[in-house]
Amino acid sequence: MTDSSNRTHLTEQPIAIDELLALDHYPECGGLALFAGTVRDHHQGLPVESLRYTAYAPLAEKRIAEIEQQTRERFGLSYCRVVHRLGALRIGDVAIVCVARAAHRAEAFEACRYLVDEVKHQAPIWKEEFYTDGSSAYVQGCCIRPDSQSGDQYDVHVDSHPDHHRVPHCDGDHS
Repeated sequence: MTDSSNRTHLTEQPIAIDELLALDHYPECGGLALFAGTVRDHHQGLPVESLRYTAYAPLAEKRIAEIEQQTRERFGLSYCRVVHRLGALRIGDVAIVCVARAAHRAEAFEACRYLVDEVKHQAPIWKEEFYTDGSSAYVQGCCIRPDSQSGDQYDVHVDSHPDHHRVPHCDGDHS
C-alpha cells in the first residue's frame, strides 16, 4: 500500500488522469474504478456558466490524504488517489478525479464512490457557481465534522444536501 501524505491533492491545473491510474503498478489488482466529476451547465434549475473552487488548502490536503488512507484500510485497496481542482472552471472541465484499485471490481467501485462522498463531505472546499444572468452563489455545503453523525459514516445516511447522496454500505459478495 502507498502512503499518500506527501502527494498533492489540489491543483489549479487540468488534472492529468493517466498519471493517476498507475496502470504499470499493482499487478494484484484486477479492478480499477475511476470517477471524474465534470462541471455541468445547470444546478437546481439555474443555468450555470462557470464555477470557481476555493479551499483552505492545508486542511483540505490533510483531510484528503486521511480519506485516502481510511479508504485503503476500509476496502483493502492497494492504491487510491483523489485530486480536486481549484480556481475557475468552465462547463465540461474535470473538477475531481478519484481512482481506486482493488483485487476485484466490487471493492474498486464501492471504494471509488466512498472516496467521492467523503471528500465532498469532509474536505474544506467551496464551490461558487456563476450563472448566465450574471449572478453567482456559493453552493450550500454540508457539515464537515465527522463526529456530527452517529456511528459509521457510511451506513445509511440521510443528507440534507440535495446534491450529496449516500448509499447504504454494501457488504455483499465481492467476487
